[in-house]
Amino acid sequence: MIPEGPSPVPSSPLQFFPWMSASPGIGSPFPWLWELKPEERGLWLIRLLVACANHVAAGSLENANIGLEQISHLASPDGDTMQRIAAYFTEALANRMLKAWPGIHKALNSTKISSVPDEILVQKLFFELCPFLKLAYIITNQAIVEAMEGEKMVHIIDLNSCEPAQWINLFQTFSARPEGPPHLRITGIHEQKEVLEQMALRLTEEAEKLDIPFQFNPIVCKLENIDLESLRVKTGEALAVSSVLQLHSLLATDDEVPRRNFNSPPVSKTRVLQMTQRTFGEWLEKEPVHMYNPSSDIASSPSSLAPAPKMGSFLAALRALSPKVMVVTEQESNHNGPTLMERVIEALNFYAALFDCLESTVSRAPIERQKVEKMLFGEEIKNIIACEGGERKERHEKLEKWILRLELAGFGRVPLSYHGMLQAGRLLQTNNYDGYKMKEENGCLVMCWQERPLYSISAWGFRR
Repeated sequence: MIPEGPSPVPSSPLQFFPWMSASPGIGSPFPWLWELKPEERGLWLIRLLVACANHVAAGSLENANIGLEQISHLASPDGDTMQRIAAYFTEALANRMLKAWPGIHKALNSTKISSVPDEILVQKLFFELCPFLKLAYIITNQAIVEAMEGEKMVHIIDLNSCEPAQWINLFQTFSARPEGPPHLRITGIHEQKEVLEQMALRLTEEAEKLDIPFQFNPIVCKLENIDLESLRVKTGEALAVSSVLQLHSLLATDDEVPRRNFNSPPVSKTRVLQMTQRTFGEWLEKEPVHMYNPSSDIASSPSSLAPAPKMGSFLAALRALSPKVMVVTEQESNHNGPTLMERVIEALNFYAALFDCLESTVSRAPIERQKVEKMLFGEEIKNIIACEGGERKERHEKLEKWILRLELAGFGRVPLSYHGMLQAGRLLQTNNYDGYKMKEENGCLVMCWQERPLYSISAWGFRR
């Protein structure tokens, strides 16, 4: 619960902006704001968002409410990049504030319905609108193909089995092997039975067309509750593991109880930020907001690892299965910081780039884009900002931390396929994905929008 009491931040967000008069009353729209250029309006929104987040972190709900009201006159889920981002960040901050009154929060959310078809749809839309998942599947599949050269029985464990397109591509590659395809078994893990049923149906149909001996082993279960015995790895099978945007959720199981960092220190406002004609992602990169470190014992370091025994046990158990290769795709951002303000600033950086790449790829009108922004990105933002403890599943961490975690669990890095990277590069070129880039880092691959890293791919094998 957010404590009440005196706030260490200024009493009103308007104190940060001497040009903004509260007259004729708090919350009234200011016509001059609408005359600003989009870049300038974006900077105002960022300033207001950070000021508001400071108030939320400090438990100053009255001042946070004033900030949200001001932002509401500029934010819009149908506007430009920064207006859209602001709409989802304010929703997340408001959601966090409401948790100070659990009864109200539960009542407002009691009738919400989670639709499995909608969840499947939004994942498919993200796959279609942005190249990141396509690139991840190409790199993952080629790593598996090369690791399984000459193998007659192949078993793949899919830790988030929801997209048949990945494995259909692999089927086609295996069917073209000179020695013929292997006997293939995929164990698909997902918490929704309906998703796995659709996967089984689609993959079985494709395997029959290509005359590939195939079995699909569905496991309806949350990843943190998986029983490795249910994976049924048989003697003689060559094993591969695929994890696409999934491992980070296990970090929540190591934080079920502690909530001591629910509040965060304020962000320093001593430096006036200059308005320029750069994009919001560039502004956030080049003009970072400086934060006070709360104390040496809870401040996070990019290369430090918080204790995560359950994650360690899970990785060690996977390693004990002796996979020939495990390919891991994760978000390349640190949204698992101990304080709210750290996560707010990191999330602004990350999602500014994601919204920006959608802005350049898809026009604003299509409902498909709005669904991805609201049902995927918006829900992730809400989870990162509004939730704590075991509820906070979106605990994205950077590649350097995943390297440490996997090496501690006994895995060794495997070089990514050069052929796979060539295929991925051709995909970007032939589909005119301007602005999307790939670069090698620590023997792994990082997918970027412009120069901003957004997702990482790494391949691992078990060390004997």
